[in-house]
Amino acid sequence: MLYPVRTPWLIKMAYPSCVWDMPSDEGRVYLTFDDGPHEQATPYVLDELGKRQAKATFFSIGNNVERLPSLHQRVLDEGHACGNHTWSHMNGWKVPDNAYLEDIQKATTCIKGNLFRPPYGRISTSQVRSIRRSLRMKVIMWSLLSGDFDIELNEEKCLRQVIDRMRLGDIIVFHDSSKAEKKLKYVLPRVLDEIGQRGWSCDKLT
Repeated sequence: MLYPVRTPWLIKMAYPSCVWDMPSDEGRVYLTFDDGPHEQATPYVLDELGKRQAKATFFSIGNNVERLPSLHQRVLDEGHACGNHTWSHMNGWKVPDNAYLEDIQKATTCIKGNLFRPPYGRISTSQVRSIRRSLRMKVIMWSLLSGDFDIELNEEKCLRQVIDRMRLGDIIVFHDSSKAEKKLKYVLPRVLDEIGQRGWSCDKLT
């Protein structure tokens, strides 16, 4: 599977109003988890974060939140941020703008706040403008992909993909999903320990 692990500057330039990283001199990185909540993966992530007093941001799918409201509430109760990832994991490149905005709006019924991440990172510039202006949300992208979704990537390579490229201010993508769960259970605690050993901290997006 081919994809850029670190987001190329040309892509960032094409979407300048999106948030790609959080440059900071305060020693922070920003772990994010897409596609949840999930019955097994999300509690595991929360447990690992809790052991280290780390905070993160969960970009959740509306129909998953509706199905698992108590797990969504646990994310919030433990001090993490939750963002909108559409109601039905909709690909913005494949639908009209009005349908995309309606799907996001539907998810706001159970996911509150001003953070949005497009599924697959696929979104048009017109959709970005509408989300920012009409829904008053920040469009959050990323600077580093863990590759936990990549079936061709084994656990150790996934770990190295993060640790060898991780920089301060990075917004890093993981997934609390069935597809990623096996790799996540190997990679996440080791990434969190590496962050701690470097003297950095994990914070949530706001």
